Amino acid sequence: MVTDRRRALLAIGLGGALLALVAVALLGLAVGSRALPLAEVLDVLGARDDSDAAIIVWEQRLPRTAIGVLVGAALAVGGTIAQGITRNPLADPALLGVSAGAALAIVVGSFAFGISTLAPQIVAASLGAAVVGGLVLSLAGYGKGGLGGVNLALIGLCMSSLIVAIVSVLVLLDANTLDEYRFWLVGALSGRGMPTLTTVAPVLLCGLAITGLAVRGLDALALGDDVARGLGVRVTQTRLVAGAGVIVLTATAVAATGPIAFVGLVVPHAARALTGPRHGWLLPYAAVMGATLLVLADVVGRVVTRPGELQVGVITALVGAPLVLVMLRRSRIAGAAL
Repeated sequence: MVTDRRRALLAIGLGGALLALVAVALLGLAVGSRALPLAEVLDVLGARDDSDAAIIVWEQRLPRTAIGVLVGAALAVGGTIAQGITRNPLADPALLGVSAGAALAIVVGSFAFGISTLAPQIVAASLGAAVVGGLVLSLAGYGKGGLGGVNLALIGLCMSSLIVAIVSVLVLLDANTLDEYRFWLVGALSGRGMPTLTTVAPVLLCGLAITGLAVRGLDALALGDDVARGLGVRVTQTRLVAGAGVIVLTATAVAATGPIAFVGLVVPHAARALTGPRHGWLLPYAAVMGATLLVLADVVGRVVTRPGELQVGVITALVGAPLVLVMLRRSRIAGAAL
């Protein structure tokens, strides 16, 4: 039960997180191979002109930062939903095979059909994510007493390994497919312009709206399927709706930026530590924190090797992998103490 005081504190915390996101987004507009003073960035945003600064902000950094916000929120919310429908704290879209399925579909589309534009890639990625994610869940025993964490992890790992093997064969057979795969190998925000933003933004916002429909059901699922049914929740329908949201969010994010690791795994745990298990607060916190993390990682990537840059997928992997190891160690320690 959330008391009025607790609700007020959560609202204040969410407001603070939004302010942090705005600050990081402004930093993303100011930092790059050519640094711009924050005052100049604000002036350009207030009144667009034909100056070099306006071109840099409006045509390069603003679309890139906006895509980072949307993709970061999508991956974090997708990871939160994946953990909710499986009741597995290690679940994320990558573990479910959704990310690998989306990337594989895009590579197959390039190899077999010559697909290279964004809109068909999103369709292909959605189909690949749905097929592979559904197959992993089915093999892990979906609908038969719940999903075992160990089974899900092992099956997801095996499926990802199989997909890597298939992709390796395809890229060896065709040079054009190899060029496409280089894009998907490490997630990146660089080079994403306004056409990418206008294509993926409506789909990602639709995916976020779909996940909002499953909030009440996800809270009940955390208590177990039998209890959820006793509370009047349609368990299968809730999982289908939530799973559809995960597929839309992840497939579109992968189509827009390539696979970006660890955001969907780490951020839900950080958000849950602040909000508790209720998804009505957990999902907004995860969305804001995921967006902030991805944009901040992008800014760091531009700074550490200036005038070059590290791709955002490299930064999230360097930060996320140690955090996952720490979480696993703490969970083992907590389990041994019980």
